[in-house]
Amino acid sequence: MAFSSGGSGGLTNEINVTPMIDVLLVLLIIFMAALPTMRKTVDVQLPDPNPAMAPPGAQSNQIVLEVSPTGYSINSEKVDEDHLASRLKEIYDPRPEKIIFVKGSPDVKYERVVHAMDISRGSGVKVIGVPPKDTPGATK
Repeated sequence: MAFSSGGSGGLTNEINVTPMIDVLLVLLIIFMAALPTMRKTVDVQLPDPNPAMAPPGAQSNQIVLEVSPTGYSINSEKVDEDHLASRLKEIYDPRPEKIIFVKGSPDVKYERVVHAMDISRGSGVKVIGVPPKDTPGATK
């Protein structure tokens, strides 16, 4: 018994691409729907491009943690890495606003700056700021 489809009399060896296109379109829709949930974002607050300069005699209550190749310093006070967490906790416990600025030297690995940020966060700091490189008073 031979099968025949129409009047040509032979079997054809062609791939039916319609089901394959349907599968590809379904996969495309699935990936398009899943893509927004895969994105991870970090909220960043950019500094004012034209900051107002403080008068020369003004007292600032900002805490700046500097990370240098020789160690850490809080507002120019040298602190060992072992005592950094306890010193930051001592500073920030009585303060209502828990904001710190972390300034890294260009000679320091990024890992040490992130480590300083982690220690700060563990000491009770809520907001961590990174001053831009071209601000007045910043080391270049």
